Amino acid sequence: MASKRALVILSKGAEEMETVIPVDIMRRAGIAVTVAGLTGREPVQCSRNVVICPDDSLEDARNKGPYDVVLLPGGMPGAQNLAESALVKEVLKDQDGRKGLIAAICAGPTALLAHGIGYGSTVTTHPAMKDKMMDGDHYKYSEARVQKDGHYITSRGPGTSFEFALKIVEELVGAEVAATVKAPLIMKD
Repeated sequence: MASKRALVILSKGAEEMETVIPVDIMRRAGIAVTVAGLTGREPVQCSRNVVICPDDSLEDARNKGPYDVVLLPGGMPGAQNLAESALVKEVLKDQDGRKGLIAAICAGPTALLAHGIGYGSTVTTHPAMKDKMMDGDHYKYSEARVQKDGHYITSRGPGTSFEFALKIVEELVGAEVAATVKAPLIMKD
């Protein structure tokens, strides 16, 4: 069986932990992860001035799909950049159309709202984004640390990044692999 594939869309101002932790956890689980720069392959300055080098541009990575999961980190203005991108909209619409897993954390779910993705589903976000997500009654809101509804997984913020990533691993390659990846991380249960 071919390896599962993940696309993580990285934009200027993304939250570092919400980007790096899921990438690391998915790679530990044997998932082939592509970090795609929204505006190209150039290094991306994140919200706390950590610089991440994308593997590819989103334009090029998109043409190498499909992916088993498309992941949107939060952070500001990173999530706003995702919400304003026509290319992100195309990628999400393609993924949604084939019922591929879509994962978004913190402010990342606001890009789902902006692009009309997952209306009617239950989501969670960073508490500061709750009012924005609920404007227009497009979603049901959950206070869960990680929320799965159909092929959507959402989460709350930097502190839930490990749980979020492990849920993605569980969905893509199973609970046994997720447990094997989790064990050496010394996480609190």
